[in-house]
Amino acid sequence: MALYHFHVTQIKRSAGQSVVASAAYRSGEKLHSEYYGEDSDYTRKGGVVCSEILLPPQAPTEYADRETLWNAVEKAERGKKAQLAYSFDIALQNEFSMQENIALARQFLLEQFVGRGMVVDFAVHQPDKVDGGIQNPHFHVLCPIRPILPD
Repeated sequence: MALYHFHVTQIKRSAGQSVVASAAYRSGEKLHSEYYGEDSDYTRKGGVVCSEILLPPQAPTEYADRETLWNAVEKAERGKKAQLAYSFDIALQNEFSMQENIALARQFLLEQFVGRGMVVDFAVHQPDKVDGGIQNPHFHVLCPIRPILPD
């Protein structure tokens, strides 16, 4: 039986959050925040099956680099109470293969976000099944609050 989960929040500086740290966690990478002057290292985090950045045609190609993208967002949003990014947590289906789930997630993001001018940073997670728990395939999406316009 298919389960549905779609949760949306914002990454906000006023809550003490860093979008660079959030991206590092979701992707399982080590990223440096120029704004905070610190590294966030999640390279030992397990369960990250895939992570990608999807760009609309008008986006600078250097934004395909996660650290460059999110540091540019941190720099552009100057306020102490800045809203930096939307964060989505979306369930995938156990009935599909991981390859089918990734393709489905990518198609959804290209149609609903990138097609509307948004940059998308997404990561697919498949946490280990521990102590008889249920499988929980899902994907995380980060996109800047503001779309990238052609000008």
